[in-house]
Amino acid sequence: MKKLLILLLLLCLYGGVFAASTGEEIEHLLGFVEQSGCAFERNGNTYDSKEARAHIQRKYDYIRKRVRTTEDFIRYAATESSMSGKKYHATCDGKTITSEEWLTTELKRFRQQNH
Repeated sequence: MKKLLILLLLLCLYGGVFAASTGEEIEHLLGFVEQSGCAFERNGNTYDSKEARAHIQRKYDYIRKRVRTTEDFIRYAATESSMSGKKYHATCDGKTITSEEWLTTELKRFRQQNH
């Protein structure tokens, strides 16, 4: 019984060791955008997935100091135009959703896979 309690305590203390870091999560999301093959719409123009990743990467590089969590990355770099305030959208397999919903769903999936 004592060994089981020690094991449980260690798992609680070190459980986060196996989780991906914020940097790893952001790199995953950038790769996800690029490899998706989805169309990305911002400010009324449509871009391919490689152009979308490049744009999000440039925004992230600019605001990196404000980003503390992966959710901050999505909010500040991949949700809406900082100039017009218009939401970004992704169109995959004929379905269009906001980039915020798209990336948040992928982040949840990635976290579940890596826990």
